[in-house]
Amino acid sequence: MKTFLFFNRLWLLCRQKRGVAWTAVIAVLLLTAISCTSLSRQAVVLPNVPGAKYIGSAECEMCHDQICRDFKTADHSRLIAQGNNGFNAGCESCHGPCSLHEDSGGDIKPPFSFTSGRPQPEGLSGRYPLNTSRQIENMCYQCHMDVRGQFNLPNHHPVPEGRMTCIQCHPPHKGIAMAGGSTQLLSQEENCTQCHQSQKGMYVFEHEAMREGCTTCHSPHGSVNPKMLIERNANLCLKCHFQQVKNGAILIGGVDHSSRLSQGTCWTAGCHEAVHGSRVSPSLRF
Repeated sequence: MKTFLFFNRLWLLCRQKRGVAWTAVIAVLLLTAISCTSLSRQAVVLPNVPGAKYIGSAECEMCHDQICRDFKTADHSRLIAQGNNGFNAGCESCHGPCSLHEDSGGDIKPPFSFTSGRPQPEGLSGRYPLNTSRQIENMCYQCHMDVRGQFNLPNHHPVPEGRMTCIQCHPPHKGIAMAGGSTQLLSQEENCTQCHQSQKGMYVFEHEAMREGCTTCHSPHGSVNPKMLIERNANLCLKCHFQQVKNGAILIGGVDHSSRLSQGTCWTAGCHEAVHGSRVSPSLRF
């Protein structure tokens, strides 16, 4: 919004001055802004694997035509190698250099492979072991190190334990990698309720926070709080439910909660136990 107002003021100034110089200035600034916001590529530093070379994603289409066709819509397809001779390395940014894989007709697996097949020759496979249940997320951690830190928090999804993988929530080969992105407002919640079906409902009285998605209250990767909540205790509820202090009383929703807040959280105190929705009470009880 600030950028829009800035350029709007410049345009009005240009019309007032009616000068060629001002027109040129505004044209250059507009072109610069458009070019900066329309970049669709991100340069990455690719791992160096001795004995293997990068061949580019175009070579992958020879055998993996369906995956490559869908991959053009994926977020990860916009990754390229750094340098003046940068090329589309979308597939190899996760799977590593695939020259040996191509030369062998697909018999030899890529350095980072998550499917069956003959492993890399001696000397390559030992450097990149992928025979553990955590191979997928370890590959993702190469770029998403902040997420790795979140999974080290006390309460997290069981990805470090090998009972889940990143791609269950973040499809790497097609579309937006972030579940619930774009205009699919309910897709994030639907992704969570595939496992958490008891929280899905249907409810007669729905908690309105459910309409905003599960991440309104829960950190998707990990949190220091129980149940992966983004805030501790009643502070979570007070982010949305207006609190007012009047005549020494703490009012929430127009009701005096002075004594109730000291009894615990809004749900553990026995007041609003049905935090996702209720079939009997508009106050989310029972």
